[in-house]
Amino acid sequence: MTDRVELERRAEELREQLHEASYWYYVRDAPRISDAEYDRLLRELRVLERDHPELYRPDSPTTRVGAEPTEQFEKVRHLAPMLSLDNAFDTDELRAWERRNARISSEVRDAGYMAELKIDGAAVSLLYEDGVLVRGATRGNGLLGEAVTVNLRTISDIPLRLRSKADIPVPPRFEVRGEVYMTLSGFETLNEQRTAEGLPTFANPRNAAAGSLRQLDPRITASRPLRFFGFQVQLDPTTGRELPLRTQAEVLDTLLAWGVPVNPVRAVCADLDRVIDFASTAESSRAELDYEIDGVVVKVLPLPLWDELGVVGEREPRWAIAYKFAPDLVTTRLEAIRINVGRTGSLNPYAVLEPVQIGGATVRLATLHNFEDVSRKDLREGDMVLVKRAGDVIPQVVAAMTQERSGAEQPFVPPDRCPACDSDLEQPADEVMVYCPNSSCPARIYWGLVHFVSRGAMDIRGLGERTVQQLLDMGLVKDFADLYYLTEEDLLRLDGFGQVSARNLLASIQASKDQPLSRLLVALGIRHVGIHAAQIIARAFGNMETLLEAEQEQIAALHGVGETTAAALYAFLRDPRNRDLIERLRRAGLKLREPVERAATQPFAGLTFVLTGTLPTLSRTAAKSFIEERGGRVAGSVSGKTDYLVAGEGPGSKADRAAELGIPQITEVELLELAERNESPD
Repeated sequence: MTDRVELERRAEELREQLHEASYWYYVRDAPRISDAEYDRLLRELRVLERDHPELYRPDSPTTRVGAEPTEQFEKVRHLAPMLSLDNAFDTDELRAWERRNARISSEVRDAGYMAELKIDGAAVSLLYEDGVLVRGATRGNGLLGEAVTVNLRTISDIPLRLRSKADIPVPPRFEVRGEVYMTLSGFETLNEQRTAEGLPTFANPRNAAAGSLRQLDPRITASRPLRFFGFQVQLDPTTGRELPLRTQAEVLDTLLAWGVPVNPVRAVCADLDRVIDFASTAESSRAELDYEIDGVVVKVLPLPLWDELGVVGEREPRWAIAYKFAPDLVTTRLEAIRINVGRTGSLNPYAVLEPVQIGGATVRLATLHNFEDVSRKDLREGDMVLVKRAGDVIPQVVAAMTQERSGAEQPFVPPDRCPACDSDLEQPADEVMVYCPNSSCPARIYWGLVHFVSRGAMDIRGLGERTVQQLLDMGLVKDFADLYYLTEEDLLRLDGFGQVSARNLLASIQASKDQPLSRLLVALGIRHVGIHAAQIIARAFGNMETLLEAEQEQIAALHGVGETTAAALYAFLRDPRNRDLIERLRRAGLKLREPVERAATQPFAGLTFVLTGTLPTLSRTAAKSFIEERGGRVAGSVSGKTDYLVAGEGPGSKADRAAELGIPQITEVELLELAERNESPD
């Protein structure tokens, strides 16, 4: 368990460092570490939790966007969550982001991108009602921000009243999302003034801007050289209205027409090659700007695809990513190569490094991805290695410094048996990962149970790693189903458990029985079945009984699932041991169904729809759900594969394209009638 203890220690150390950094960065506006270091620490923790879900904690900084509002300002709720962007630190990660999106929507690759400079400032939302600024707020924790309206009104860039535009009227109630920043020249002057007055200087323009926004005296804010760029429109979701805008480029142009400043350094890019060219130019010319940037924000251009791609974990949009500038590289010694056996049986090699400082953080571990990666890079224990720290943690070992070898370095020999249970290993023909196939492997059972009870799965509160280990050691559980047959007497045998804690845990276990089928599919730890695929599958089949009878082809036919996921799920469900496990879970009282209201039949099965314009009663989201719940698919653009165009007021170019292709155009009423007609037994 030494390796596990080391990972647990590192995760806890990262959480503590990030919490402390967030306090000084967001609350006190006096950073103790650099932004680059914070990004790297957060990335390290995120990758640790991704690769080892059992390390996740409810208070993890990875679940948060910014910090909680202080008590000095009124807390206000944004019209919709202000999301945080995932990062790509090189072209490979940027292209991997595109590939992930293309698995959800094949239209992504040809849709184009909007590239915008990533301003190093403070994110804010500006609420306008009837064109007048009525409230301004910081991002806060993403859901709640601090109302700093009076201070934001002192920034001359921010319009107090919007200019109207005849063809695109200002919505009655909406937010402008954007970034408040401080110019570099203004920052330098401000620090010179503070030095002359005997006051502490600001660490960087970003924190100077954030601190200026949160002054109790708005006259202080007014004296600071603050500027503003807008980049997004967020309508009030309760109105059900939509703007007749098709792309992010049109959003920026419309903001500018309304009088909202927009960064002029931006580009519509046909593909990622153009995005990379734009980012390269931006990085090389950043010294010419009077504000700080640390990368380029890349957004999928068509807005309809944003809804289709969705959001990861209610935190990060799939349709946008921050393409960060160059990473840090250092050299250190590779002391050892060790192996962790994960919950799916995957053998994950990692490097133990001679501790080295990268951007102010001490690095001791690095990812090696898989045995093929170790072999391809010819990594040997004792090598001096080049380590990349682009926020990727347990950072990546890039290469061995072969010219510095002494001859004492030891080549790494991959095991042919599981280091945890001594079983023969397997490697699927189409994968680079090596697996322990033994479902009774103690490492697999332990990590599987920890994952099963985690927040993203069955969410059984009070059942931590130490308790899981005790339950296994005492023979009280051997698999997931055993958890639901525990008694109060069983729990009272565990260290640290009294009657109250035992009853609380049993109540938490009981409550988890109501989790939807999609959460159970995630909890079971089926290879390739993540939360997005699990939701698609659960909504399509409705309950476990139907899913157990499904053929592999039926699962693979679901949009957004794919052959690999379907094959893994089908194989899992056909295994007699897993079917017995599911039956025991059913007998224990788990619901095993998805609580989504589904039509008795699938009237839109096999049909593809495109939505355009403003519908009379249904919002875009409601219309999309109506179609998908009846087996249909909603695409972002019109093509030869489109069966119907559902058109509302102001349909735009999609209607012209549909007319060219001879695709039927129907109204909202006709959509409802089509569903009713197809559901009819006649």
